[in-house]
Amino acid sequence: MGHPHRHLRTSAAFVASAAVVAGTVVGPATTAHAASGSTTVRFVDIPGDGGTKLAANVVAPADVPADGSRYPLVVLPTSWSMPQIEYLAQAKKLAASGYVVLGYNSRGFWQSGGEIEVAGPPDIADASRVIDWALANTPADPERVGMAGVSYGAGISLLASAFDDRIKAVVAMSGWADLVDSIYSGRTQHTQAAAFLTGAGYLTGRPGDEFEEIITGFLGSDLEKEQNMIDWGKKRSASVHVDRINANGAAIMLGNAWGDSIFPPNQYVDFYEKLTGPKRLEFRAGDHATPEIGGLLGLPNDVWNNAERWLDHHLKGEDNGIDEEDPVVFGVRGGGEESHASWKDATSGTERIALNDTERVLTGVDSGANGGIVMLSGLLDQLVELPPTVSVPLLPDWYSAVWTSERYTEKRRIRGTVKLRTTVTSNRSSGTFVAHLYDVNALGVGRLVTHAPFSFHDRTPGEAFDVDLELFSTAYDVPAGHRLALVIDTVDPLYAEHNPFGAKLTFSSPGGKSSHVEIPVRD
Repeated sequence: MGHPHRHLRTSAAFVASAAVVAGTVVGPATTAHAASGSTTVRFVDIPGDGGTKLAANVVAPADVPADGSRYPLVVLPTSWSMPQIEYLAQAKKLAASGYVVLGYNSRGFWQSGGEIEVAGPPDIADASRVIDWALANTPADPERVGMAGVSYGAGISLLASAFDDRIKAVVAMSGWADLVDSIYSGRTQHTQAAAFLTGAGYLTGRPGDEFEEIITGFLGSDLEKEQNMIDWGKKRSASVHVDRINANGAAIMLGNAWGDSIFPPNQYVDFYEKLTGPKRLEFRAGDHATPEIGGLLGLPNDVWNNAERWLDHHLKGEDNGIDEEDPVVFGVRGGGEESHASWKDATSGTERIALNDTERVLTGVDSGANGGIVMLSGLLDQLVELPPTVSVPLLPDWYSAVWTSERYTEKRRIRGTVKLRTTVTSNRSSGTFVAHLYDVNALGVGRLVTHAPFSFHDRTPGEAFDVDLELFSTAYDVPAGHRLALVIDTVDPLYAEHNPFGAKLTFSSPGGKSSHVEIPVRD
């Protein structure tokens, strides 16, 4: 399992550098708040599941109520590869407003003991042991317990709410609800994301034997172990335990970026739709964890502001109006924010781009159309409105298939999940293609709206089969005078490729079948 480590030193170093930056920024804030006397900070070791040491910090109001009353508790598991000081800026803000806040390093990382379990059963048991410790050693109220976190911390928090009914509220930012659908959607390995996380894990933690076995098979495209990998991922997916979460009744707030290159948005949407208790869903422009990173550095941040309002309402009982607002919030890429009563209400109708012409594509060459770079492309879209861009007329005909809409006379507001329906014929039993939807201006320059990969195996060569593929959900405005273009090619650096040498793919509408792209729009 040494090869992911060697190949990803640069990516892992980036994560470690981010951790150092976070520590540098929030460190002075700790001193400033402590000097004011409003909060206290303690660094402690907590026995997790099986007695494993968990490095933690407790941030609490400086004044312990003389009448013995208690404060609501918020537990914050750290993100993947991040140190225990990750949440100090937000912890101090919460503590100053009347919370006991306990942040801890997930097992296997930094000063905590054990090995990386990837949100396995020991991690979920750890969360309960941390709550036990907080209730016994701080003025925390057992009736008002919440969990929150970013990325890995979000995934652990959601899973913990299925197995510990003391948890009354959860804020899960840039996390996952379905680990399989996050990094194996379209039966395609999201290799760039998985390799990035693996390298960071080796740099800052101690991967366990099970994780090494799974990631080796995953990155090596070992299909004989596919079912084992799927079962491993399901065990670590809150979506599998949604009935338990609903039965326990925790109030769940989910937040993510449209361009999250590690945990794409669709899996959060599906999970949100299955929740029956109090719930909220927020999407904004950006990449993995970038919408909330400013808050980690102590800067004003909408995601963290709403997280605190969510906790205040469900743990403190404050009548702050968040329960009366539309629960689905869209930060539109390019600017603007809108809210909706439900996910479905964001879309008022659909329109179709017909894929009437039969197109044939040679495999094995990147046409230039791709989903970008993990952790970077979505951030550029967020900061400077620069998603992955390509000249559509210059795409090579042999290695890409292109269909375009008519030029729009009015702005088109895409809201939701774009769906592709097509019929595929391959001269090989296995293959991969990636569908990209572009916003194309008068000069032919296409800006990526959304995309998704698809792989197949064990197909009969020469025999057509239907494909229904959901592209990653988004909120994007196509200006008047532009067109939409669907581009399909077979190589994208984000994903594994399963096209054997000499493979050819044909996309068609045989026997009157309607191949098309369905675009969700809002009037």
